[in-house]
Amino acid sequence: MESAAAMAELPRLMVAGLSGESGKTLVTLALLLEARRREIPARAFKKGPDYIDAAWLEWASGNPARNLDSYLMGFGRARDSFALQAAGGFNVIEGNRGLFDGMDARGTHSTAALAKALEAPVVLVLNATKMTGTAAALVLGCQKLDPAVRIAGVVLNQVSGPRHERVLREAIESACGVPVLGAIPRLKNGVLLPSRHLGLVTPYEYDCRMLAEQLQESVGSHLDFDKLLAIAGLAPPIAMPAVPLPGPAAGHGLRIGVLQDSAFCFYYPDNLDALRATGAALVPLSSLESAALPADMDALYIGGGFPETHAASLSGNRSLLASVRGAARNGLAIYAECGGLMYLSRALRWRGNRYPMAGVLPFEVEVNEVPEGHGYVELLVDRANAFFAPGTRLRGHEFHYSKIVGASEELATACTVLRGTGCGDKRDAVVLGNVWAAYTHLHAAATPEWAEAMVRAAQAAAIPA
Repeated sequence: MESAAAMAELPRLMVAGLSGESGKTLVTLALLLEARRREIPARAFKKGPDYIDAAWLEWASGNPARNLDSYLMGFGRARDSFALQAAGGFNVIEGNRGLFDGMDARGTHSTAALAKALEAPVVLVLNATKMTGTAAALVLGCQKLDPAVRIAGVVLNQVSGPRHERVLREAIESACGVPVLGAIPRLKNGVLLPSRHLGLVTPYEYDCRMLAEQLQESVGSHLDFDKLLAIAGLAPPIAMPAVPLPGPAAGHGLRIGVLQDSAFCFYYPDNLDALRATGAALVPLSSLESAALPADMDALYIGGGFPETHAASLSGNRSLLASVRGAARNGLAIYAECGGLMYLSRALRWRGNRYPMAGVLPFEVEVNEVPEGHGYVELLVDRANAFFAPGTRLRGHEFHYSKIVGASEELATACTVLRGTGCGDKRDAVVLGNVWAAYTHLHAAATPEWAEAMVRAAQAAAIPA
């Protein structure tokens, strides 16, 4: 007879909005900073495949922020990931887009669907610009559309003054029966967090010294943190997944380099944890400052990021580019995603300039002003490569403004694109020797075989031909 699953008290809130740009991120950051100030153990989570918001949540909480994506992981794995990573004090999950925006008109894989899976109370952030009573209609509509989503309160954003706040509060609380838990005034000095083509600027490239104070003054001081914390504590206990016993450390003794800096900062903590769980040692490297790859490295992982905004510096570090090029030619296993693909190309073209890159792959990349690929991706591995067996299906996501141009030869690719854009012509994952370079990003919790593939490729590359 199976024993009942252990249950854990994990106070939690889902911070959701009616659309993008509602103020979810600012509210979430302010909550995490206040919890940290009060020394309440807190963890942050981001719904969906988002690197930049997650990086800001990590900055605010002081702990790695995890992504929860039911499309990639399934609801069961997303729930288990939350339970394993959450804190006993306070947990905040930031939604994406609008509350019911998902894969289809039914809101499949929406923030609302994830909130139900986690049994998390929802705090709705509402941009109240130029509205009063209509705000109540919007909140009431969300309540009626799916009563199983527990909307526990509302935070008003872009409030123009005391009278505006008073009318909004009265309209929402009388019509909807939920409290207004904060009213954030309209910012007088523009935005707190600057944006660019992929979203917010990352914390790695921003002077954050004054930001915590600014967030507290402009956002946090207008939130009823005590009530929000109390609502989080009303979430029911959640089942803790069984933790499997550790198996053999297949990657023991391997050293995997990771290019991780302001140019390449798109790494899921789960991916790095999965590599460490194999027993492999991760070797941090800088694409901007490291002069060469270590001689004893067994594999190289190059994630996504902003190589275009760092193109001059990347191109100027010729010794590292030459080292990567030589290592690839000598058979080093290299796994590159999006920005990593750009780094391995012959050159990066952006805004009228051309910047030589590593020259591992026989093409250049051109960065445009509109996305070339954006959204979820499904791949079918159909050709031999160093990482995944043919027949493997992979679910991931892409968000790239660049495309491959000027190929000097026909590209060998490993995957048919069943959904998404990839490298173009319904293909993705350029392969050359022991190199895999794709526009698709994979998440280790959604693709458990990913870390095993890294280890296998590294070990195979070390065997003399």
